[in-house]
Amino acid sequence: MPAPIPPPPVPPPDAGAAEASAWDELRARMGAVEHLEGVMGLLEWDQQVFMPPDAASARGDQIALLAGLVHERLVHPALGEAVAALEGSADPTRRAAARVVGRRHRQAARVPGALVQAQSRARALGHQAWMEARAARSFAPFAPALAELVRLARAHAACLGDPDRPYDALLDQHDPGATAAALRPMFARLADGLAPLVARARRPAAAPLRVPRAALLRVSDRVIRAMGYDLQRGRLDESQHPFTVGMHPQDVRITTHVYEDDVLSTLGGTIHEAGHGLYEQGLPEALRGTGLCAAASTGLHESQSRFWENHIGRSDAFLEWLAGALREEAGVEVDAAQLIAGARSVTPSLIRVKADEATYNLHIIARFELELGLIGGDLPVDELPAAWDAAYGRLLGVAAPDPVDGVLQDIHWSAGYFGYFPSYTLGNLYAASLDAGMRAELPGIDAAVRGGELGAVLGWLRSRVHARGATADADSVVRAAVGPRDPVEDLLQHLRGRFAPAP
Repeated sequence: MPAPIPPPPVPPPDAGAAEASAWDELRARMGAVEHLEGVMGLLEWDQQVFMPPDAASARGDQIALLAGLVHERLVHPALGEAVAALEGSADPTRRAAARVVGRRHRQAARVPGALVQAQSRARALGHQAWMEARAARSFAPFAPALAELVRLARAHAACLGDPDRPYDALLDQHDPGATAAALRPMFARLADGLAPLVARARRPAAAPLRVPRAALLRVSDRVIRAMGYDLQRGRLDESQHPFTVGMHPQDVRITTHVYEDDVLSTLGGTIHEAGHGLYEQGLPEALRGTGLCAAASTGLHESQSRFWENHIGRSDAFLEWLAGALREEAGVEVDAAQLIAGARSVTPSLIRVKADEATYNLHIIARFELELGLIGGDLPVDELPAAWDAAYGRLLGVAAPDPVDGVLQDIHWSAGYFGYFPSYTLGNLYAASLDAGMRAELPGIDAAVRGGELGAVLGWLRSRVHARGATADADSVVRAAVGPRDPVEDLLQHLRGRFAPAP
């Protein structure tokens, strides 16, 4: 009997078609996530700009619902399958998307949806409690809300990382790979370098320049337009604490806080947020829905704001241009020397957002130490005001007259942003290296800035940082832009040059 005829061989699956299908699946699912997150961002922007105070509870419920929907989409098995299919792709963009989205998928899968919603609700209520505490000039109205936010942050950290190192899990949410063990020696080296610099450069603050609110807003508008911030794709509004929300590269909102008696602090905040806004407007829109139309890390995001605020906004060249803008927009007769003197004062002070460049990172080191205690459980919330005052006395030699100028000055803890503050110093470090690299490539940049021509600066950042989105990690983005550098030494060298004794 003849042997049976074997069935025809089954052709191997088309790997290209399978990968294309996985790519479409990832983009569809992440596109929905990004739209939902954009709506959440819009609600949070409204909460700080226009929302009536009594709406806080309802807004908390709205944001919690959206956060739950985002979480459901991030943990969906189909998203994990798409990531797995793309991890070995020959296409670097698809591999990068698998890395970034895979990380979010795995982290989200470890956190219960109920915890995500509870955190979102607590943030909305925490912001309102913080505002009430500031109005009362008392920590007490904020303490219960902060205790709940800390409790939830610890629970979140326990889902994600080593239970013996909860703070590292929160750091990693903002700056992937960052650990307290790595930051401590870096911050200590920076503090050791700053101590003699601050002692040598210390000089009293110049008399602040007073400008009416409406005029300051006109000047702010002119400054951000000169920087390249596109007001057809963004807005400038006022809030208690300046912030930036990017819903989409075509919709990026920034705010400022006006100090009528302090022009440089007002414009410093405006420039800082515009730096964030420029990054958001410059992200690669073609990569929407892939997880890559985003900043590589919070520290790199802060590098853009701190670069513009300090390396450009406090430079002699920019302040010379600003003197003319103040005369034209505000009718204020001021010469550049007066503005430069104000920007070169080195005086340990209470308020982080008003701090000079030389002392700013000491404010961050204080918060880093306090957060380690809060999240680690060594510092009870009710002892935080006293611990704050002790840290400021030790690091800066100043004491706050009341909590508004002390423990209540920042919005971050009311929003549950634990582990965020170190990103400011990481941003300063990245910014110093980027500035050194840019000036090596564009040696005539100060002449352009002096004339209010900032396009070359923005163009350099667009091509080296913004356009890359999250296709590489932050260290790789900076290294590709400027080569291997020592960022601590770059920052110290920048500060030594800026605060060198007058000849």
